[in-house]
Order: sequence, then C-alpha cells, then structure tokens
Amino acid sequence: MDQKKILVIDDDVDTCSLLSRFLGKHGFEVTAAHSGKSALPMLRENKYNLILSDFRLGDFDGTQMLAEIKKISPDVPVIIITGYSDIKTAVNVIKSGAYDYVAKPLIPDEILHIIKRALDSSSVKKPVEPAAKQLHENNIPDGDQFIIGESPEAKELFKQIDLVAPTSYSVIIYGESGSGKEAVARSIHQKSPRKEKPFVALDCGAISKDLAGSELFGHEKGAFTGASDAKTGHFELANGGTLFLDEIANLPYEVQAALLRVVQERKVRKLGGNKEISLDVRILVASNEDLMESHHKGKFREDLFHRFNEFSIHVPPLRDRKKDMIIFVNYFLAATNAELNKNISGLSEDAMQCFMQYQWPGNIRELKNVMKRAALLSDGTLIEAKHLPLEISNPSKFISSDSQHGSEKENASSTSLKNAAQEAEYTAILKVLKQVNFNKTKAAQLLNIDRKTLYNKMRSFNLLREDEE
Repeated sequence: MDQKKILVIDDDVDTCSLLSRFLGKHGFEVTAAHSGKSALPMLRENKYNLILSDFRLGDFDGTQMLAEIKKISPDVPVIIITGYSDIKTAVNVIKSGAYDYVAKPLIPDEILHIIKRALDSSSVKKPVEPAAKQLHENNIPDGDQFIIGESPEAKELFKQIDLVAPTSYSVIIYGESGSGKEAVARSIHQKSPRKEKPFVALDCGAISKDLAGSELFGHEKGAFTGASDAKTGHFELANGGTLFLDEIANLPYEVQAALLRVVQERKVRKLGGNKEISLDVRILVASNEDLMESHHKGKFREDLFHRFNEFSIHVPPLRDRKKDMIIFVNYFLAATNAELNKNISGLSEDAMQCFMQYQWPGNIRELKNVMKRAALLSDGTLIEAKHLPLEISNPSKFISSDSQHGSEKENASSTSLKNAAQEAEYTAILKVLKQVNFNKTKAAQLLNIDRKTLYNKMRSFNLLREDEE
C-alpha cells in the first residue's frame, strides 16, 4: 500500500511537530507549512491525500484557506483544526467544503479516527460527513438538531417557526448561548419562500469595531489601510435570501446607525465606494439579552430595535427541556457512533441521572460536546458516569473543589498582597460566571474586561473545561 501523504498547515511550530511525529508513527508521510502563503506553492507542486489546517492562521482564516485549497486540490479532504469548538465554526467550515473539524485540545485517537475515515471515503467525489448523513437518515434538516424534540416547549417553538417562516417579517430570536438560535434562524429560512436563496450568518460578537462595517457592507480596494482587495459584505452575499445577525447586542453602537440606514433604505454602499446596491434581504437577529434592556443601558438603538422587533421567538434552555433529553442523547450518540466507528447503545442509568440533574449552562451545544467526549472515552457499549466531566458526574465534589481552592489559599503561610489579590480575582470571576450561567460574553461585560482577558484568567485559574481551551 502506498504511503499516504498529509500536509499540516499551522502557524504553531509545536503543533506541527507533534502532529508530524504522531502521524509519522502511524505510517503517514507528513509535510508541514507554517503559514497559508507558504502552503500554496506546496499544494501546487505536490499531491497530498489529506490536508490538516488550523482555522486561525496568521495570514488566512480557515474559510479563506479552505477556498484556496479547493481551487488547487478540489477532491482532497480537508480537516480543520479549531480552538473555537462551537457549532457555528463546525457548520461554516463543513458548508464551505471541509470534510470535518477537530477541536483543541487535540486528542490523538480522535484525529486518527477522522483521518482514516476521510481517507477511506476520499475515493468518493463528494464525501458525505457522518453528521450530515445522520441528519438525512433521521429526516432532520441540516442544522435543526438543536430544535428537535417532543416536549411542550419544543412544540411551541415549532409552532412559532411555522407561523412566522412564510412571512417577510424581521425576527428577534432570544436564547442563551448554545440553545440553538442559529438553528431556529435556519429553520425559518428553510420554511420560507426564500429557501432556494442564500442563508448568510454573521456573529456580531466575533468582529471588531474596526471591521464591523466592512463585514456588513463590504469595501472597495484601498478603502482603508490594509484593504488590498475589494470585499463583498454580508448584506450583498445574502441578497435575495436571509441574513442572520447573531449576538446583535454586541454590534458597536456607532455601526448600528449605519445598519439602521441600510435596513430602512434597503440599499447598501461599500466602504470607499460610490455605487448603491439595492437589497432584497430578510433579516433575522439573535441575542442572549433583552434588546430593550440593552437600549436602556445605552448599548442598543431603540429605533433599530423596533425595526427588528416585528416578531420575536424565545428559545428555551436545555434545563427547561429535560423531556427532550433522551431524544438529544440518542441523536448525538448515533452521529458520534458513525464518526468514531463505535457501537455504543446508550447511557447507563447513573449517567442519565447525572444528565437529568445537571443544569447545562452551555445548553445543547455543551451536551453535544459532552456526548462526543464521553463516547470517545467509553470502551464498552454504554456511556457511564465515569466518562463524564466532573461537574456533571459529581457536582458536589466540583463545587467543594472550588471552595477548597479558596480555603487552601487562606491557610497558606504566605499572606502576601499578590496572593490576596489573586484570591479576590478568582472569587469575583467564579461568582460572575455562575451568575450568568458561564456565558463568557456577559461575564466579560460585567467584569469590565474583554473576552480574551477573561479566557486567559479562566485558564490560569483552571476554570476552563478542556473543550474550551
């Protein structure tokens, strides 16, 4: 059998070295590139069986890199490595043509499973991702896995979607992080007369103040420093279809005025451009906080709120949908079995009891990640409590360990100002996180720090779960 060739693209030299050594031991010939630009000539001059690319390179993001790879080697499977293990990243890269994605911290066995599966299916011109395959087998539209269910809450949600979908109304979708707001937006689009047109999503919380206008409206070449090429904005990309603006409350206040003008006039002008482009776009927005309350705090324009508030939908959190728990568990288990080539039949009674008692601050997104990790750890036909994270399998021990963290510091012989400051900081961060159900955006706002600083501090205090590293 010919030795399979893998190209690893990552600006982290250590990651490249680790993957090269690990995959080399398993019989692969591995080549590394430390930037997107350096990878392109390698792709043109060599033939690879598979490509592993980091989502956040210094010169390209994952979507851009994927597009460049597909231009040169359209049939080679691409696996994206990301430290942002949420459904949006996964859906976006797979929709853009990636075979699959793996989340940091990297788990060797998981990577090996995905690589072997990708190589086994690479003879098929357009491989079907296991998750997508499972969706079709269950007759569930792609992306709707967050809103399936038979509980009264789920039925009411379906009813509201069916009611508003055929209209042209703008909709505000409220819900906690991970509860399925984008899935609701996609379902509205798929049930609307615009279903054959584009559905374009933008996370307003993930873009900086300086780039927000460019992302929304696009820009012409030379419009500002660094604008070496023209860019099509999300409004223009969604023309004729639906534009979904996630976490709209995080959009910079000054950008909201420009957004209001576009919404009112249904015309957009690129930054640095003179030509106005007529728009026919349905706008759906989502928020994990009350937009009228955000207005009262001076964060959100009232006139923009009324433009969007033609209809509103509240997505219930998972803790209020415990009757749907077994449906979600079986759904994610079937998808994970296919992904890992396992035959796990379900959860033990103890594990299911843990699931029912846990409050799920990360909602269905957290459940999906827990199921993937537990299935990987299980070496039998059942997922047991020992395969679950400590905060789920033994919450009392998890809480007491938090308390112990403080008491250990109190009893320490060193009572320096530095230790006291660290203890106070730890206590403040943990208190706020619990107050907002571990919503990082809200916690950062209440603590008056940016999200990156919060993540760094949480990492230093061991408050991050492994799937958040």
